[in-house]
Amino acid sequence: MNSISILIDSESENERIDKYIAAAFPASSRSYIQKAILCGNVLVNGKAVSKNYKLHADDRVEYTPLEPVGIEIKAQDIPLDIVYEDDDLLVVNKPKGMVVHPAPGNYENTLVNALMFHCKDSLSGINGVMRPGIVHRIDKNTSGLLIVAKNDFSHRSLAEQIKAHSFSREYRAVVRGHLKEEEGTVTAPIGRNPNDRKKMTVTEHNSKNAVTHYSVIHRYKDYDFIKCVLETGRTHQIRVHMAYCGHPLAGDDVYSKPLPCEAKLNGQCLHACMIGFVHPRSAEYLEFSSPLPEYFDSFLKGLKEY
Repeated sequence: MNSISILIDSESENERIDKYIAAAFPASSRSYIQKAILCGNVLVNGKAVSKNYKLHADDRVEYTPLEPVGIEIKAQDIPLDIVYEDDDLLVVNKPKGMVVHPAPGNYENTLVNALMFHCKDSLSGINGVMRPGIVHRIDKNTSGLLIVAKNDFSHRSLAEQIKAHSFSREYRAVVRGHLKEEEGTVTAPIGRNPNDRKKMTVTEHNSKNAVTHYSVIHRYKDYDFIKCVLETGRTHQIRVHMAYCGHPLAGDDVYSKPLPCEAKLNGQCLHACMIGFVHPRSAEYLEFSSPLPEYFDSFLKGLKEY
């Protein structure tokens, strides 16, 4: 596979190389990056390094994604709601309940399986056989907009925008209870929960800075309908931040215990309604929106007025 060359700037000095590359390519897990380092697929100034190597300004990093081995992901004719498409990328409106990419024990019926059927061989290969084209992710039970790269040139450009926080992302959510302020910002670092590796949590240990801006759109008797704008894009960020504030998302069965009236949601009431980015080739700013899906709209209609 083609290698990717990165020149380190002063802002990234002293950052661990595995953390840096994982942040630059957010659809690749840190364990995947560490394996690539161990296999000699990451060079700094032409030399192999360890996973805890601390970067210096002007270091030249050469990263070559691991070659796919032993697993064949099949293309499946699954309908896609494509909002935009050209030769470099496409924007997909993902339904609630669909997993973004295959993982051990779940190799079929994912967004990637559908993309492989639709795009054939036109998907970026930077994240390997399990995640072709995937630049960023949204959770299985989160609906909404996702951008997919058709080639490595586009993938690198989009990943750089995500790392620089210039990628615009706006969500709609329903949270339990009433937020104290009509609008505000949650700034709290997020890392893996040491007691449950499937969960994230607000922690100072092995965490990354996370910033979520929110504003209340409408107050119902027992819930707030809110807008969330991500400044960073950590795993489960909105879900973790709202639970941390004492207002978990309606239906979220990971960070709260859903109330009986939330059972029909089958997961968190969260929709990625807007995405904006600079097109890698034309340099034009593009922005796309998605209306509230039926499950979300139906839940709102069933809520009692404040």
